[in-house]
Amino acid sequence: MTRSFLRPLIGAGLALLLGTGAGMGVRPAAALSVETVTSPLGLTAYLAADQTLPIVSMTVMIPAGSTLDPAGKEGLATLMTRLLDEGAGDLDSQAFQQRLEDLAIDLSFDAGRDTLTVRLRTTTDTLDEAFGLLGLALTHPRFDADALERMRAATLASLRQQAGDPNALAQKAWFARVFPDHPYGHDDEGREETVRALTQDDVRAFAAAHLSRADLSIGVAGAIDASHLAPLLDRTFGPLPDTQAPVVPEATPRLDGSTTVVPFDVPQSTAFLGQPGLKRSDPDWNAAFVVNHILGGGGFSSRLMDEVREKRGLTYGVWSALYPYQKAGLWMAGIASQNARLPEALAVMKAEWARMASDGPTAQERADALTYLTGAWPLRFTSTESVAGMLASMRFYNLPADYIDTRNAALEALTLDDLRRVAKRLLDPARLTTVIVGKPDGTP
Repeated sequence: MTRSFLRPLIGAGLALLLGTGAGMGVRPAAALSVETVTSPLGLTAYLAADQTLPIVSMTVMIPAGSTLDPAGKEGLATLMTRLLDEGAGDLDSQAFQQRLEDLAIDLSFDAGRDTLTVRLRTTTDTLDEAFGLLGLALTHPRFDADALERMRAATLASLRQQAGDPNALAQKAWFARVFPDHPYGHDDEGREETVRALTQDDVRAFAAAHLSRADLSIGVAGAIDASHLAPLLDRTFGPLPDTQAPVVPEATPRLDGSTTVVPFDVPQSTAFLGQPGLKRSDPDWNAAFVVNHILGGGGFSSRLMDEVREKRGLTYGVWSALYPYQKAGLWMAGIASQNARLPEALAVMKAEWARMASDGPTAQERADALTYLTGAWPLRFTSTESVAGMLASMRFYNLPADYIDTRNAALEALTLDDLRRVAKRLLDPARLTTVIVGKPDGTP
């Protein structure tokens, strides 16, 4: 699981992914032809076939994230996920990993709040075996006792490391403060006491209940055609049960504008802020995406970076991002600054938040943002991995197959009035709820 605080992925899984590795080459987005593939069993995937290199990548998003952890068993989804490539069928952990290495197959599993994400990359020569190993991991995971203890130890080590990391502490404390009665409030990895108590039976029961072929979001890119992919999907995922995931309740985040300080003896305090945002299905998503780029998502071109870092030297980095979780939309921001200067930094951030809400962006800011966002779009498609990730996210968020072709035109159609209307509708500095980890001299 990747934990990046100062520059989180926009949307926490929106999957405008910047992959690396065996590439498709930088190419116009319009050059990608995306087709919908439906298998005989009814499994559906988006496919971008490309014969440039003998490489195939697949990303699969399964609705089996940490929101499904039972109360008192927080961390179960993550522990189960980390065990999926630790042996399956007749192959123990060493044999399974050796087989992947011998065939140069990249296979990984990652648990997030809403989903379990599978990433597979292989050559065409080993395609059938790669899909077979993935299917074996999902349908016949071993969950051996020695592997479980190894992954438990790794998780506990990660939790101990995070206990000394102000960034991780701020993020955990913020979600716990804002979602006290919802699964979003607990960390994906759980707590030390819950992780220590998890058993083989817990892991097996979670896998049996939640590894299903229903509602899979599948994206595939590379040297494969629809006629080959469709039966591969059935062979890989068909043996899984066709059971619907449990319904996770909608979340009502407690975003009341309060500030909470978690004392931590460091010279620099870290702050995590958030207010209500919007889900990916909201008609105003594109406009909010552009407004966020101007506000704090555009790096050195953003208002927050200009006002907080460039003009005042209050930080090395400040950001804002949209988080479209399935059960709650959030608009987040973060910063780290010297203890004595953090109150000023937060005051400037909130002032810029209010200015954007009241006045919206300028015509020049709109033009600059659209130039960057549309011009950078082809860079999202530099590898089969990044394309497969994008396609899986498109499936997950119910975006049409021609989204890659139409996305830039949709952004360019946004008027200045659209951006100002959405900024006024959504941005609410009075609801910016803040958690600070450190020893700030005071708070605004």
